[in-house]
Amino acid sequence: MPFAERLLNPHELFGRAAPLVLEIGSGMGETTLAIAKAHPETDFVAIEVHGPGVGSLLNAIQRETLANLRVIRHDALEVLEHMIADDSLAAIHLFFPDPWPKTRHHKRRLVQRQNAALMARKLAPGGVVHAATDWPDYAEQMQQVFAAEPLLEPVARGFTARPATKFAARGARLGHPLRDLYFRRRQKPPAAR
Repeated sequence: MPFAERLLNPHELFGRAAPLVLEIGSGMGETTLAIAKAHPETDFVAIEVHGPGVGSLLNAIQRETLANLRVIRHDALEVLEHMIADDSLAAIHLFFPDPWPKTRHHKRRLVQRQNAALMARKLAPGGVVHAATDWPDYAEQMQQVFAAEPLLEPVARGFTARPATKFAARGARLGHPLRDLYFRRRQKPPAAR
């Protein structure tokens, strides 16, 4: 599906009304595919910039004849800003985003205050952002950033379980602790102080 500076209409795109989940950075698509197959009652949009990953996922969608999964090859923040309506997502999955491990590159990390606010705005009330990483300092940064976003509150679990991934396996091999973080869009914004 091509990027466009207009809101996508999930009903037109999928031909039904169903919960909509957005995955930011689907990589080669194995996790995205597994979750979409396990939840045919839910519609999924995967965003990825890496051409081979997009191609791999598109081939898998065709091979598996999945009707509940679409792919956009574009920058995730632009897709969120221009194509996703506010208050529309049941969940956002952010599994193993680039940790930019060098301190001087931390400003490139996806989870920053302004991006967390954008994600929160796109979630429907009760919708969950589920982020996972095997980099302890990035996990701490994500925890702090999402916890500071007024529209979000921490919860114990996400919209769906995250299947095993190659990044989780790599992190385990390297002895990195795996962290899954869950934050839910509040039903009502917190009262102003």
